[in-house]
Amino acid sequence: MIVKRAELTEKIADIKRERGWSWRYIAGEIGGMSEILIVGALLGQMKLTKPQCERAAALLGLTEQEKRLLNEVPARGSPMPPTDPLIYRFYELVMINGPAWKALIEEEFGDGIMSAIDFDMELERQPNPKGDRVRLTMTGKFLPYRYYGATGNDQSLGYKKD
Repeated sequence: MIVKRAELTEKIADIKRERGWSWRYIAGEIGGMSEILIVGALLGQMKLTKPQCERAAALLGLTEQEKRLLNEVPARGSPMPPTDPLIYRFYELVMINGPAWKALIEEEFGDGIMSAIDFDMELERQPNPKGDRVRLTMTGKFLPYRYYGATGNDQSLGYKKD
């Protein structure tokens, strides 16, 4: 039987729902990396290591084919703009604040980008009497642009020069 990644994602969500488990519980049982990455992998946006696939398969009762699918590099992303309201708010945050983030990062670091590969993120609940808040902390390695053909005293990387 051929299993598509979207079908496996639905199966995992069904198992989670039927057993009354939280994503945090499932991620803790699989272990080995950030719960955001593990949940992302179970939702089809990341991949698990082979030992994590073994633990996920045992926990969730997956077939051999489903287990192997969790270790494959997925097709990442979703149509833009997103239609889910919560995901759209993140898109909106970037659309509105992105130019300021870019200007401030370039002023501090130089000409380059923040890696989304050499990257980590934490999510936590921040109690607040006016309504709890979502706190996201993201860090990504600064990757300076490389200026090809630079010679002599010409700067070859986009690091900030004082």
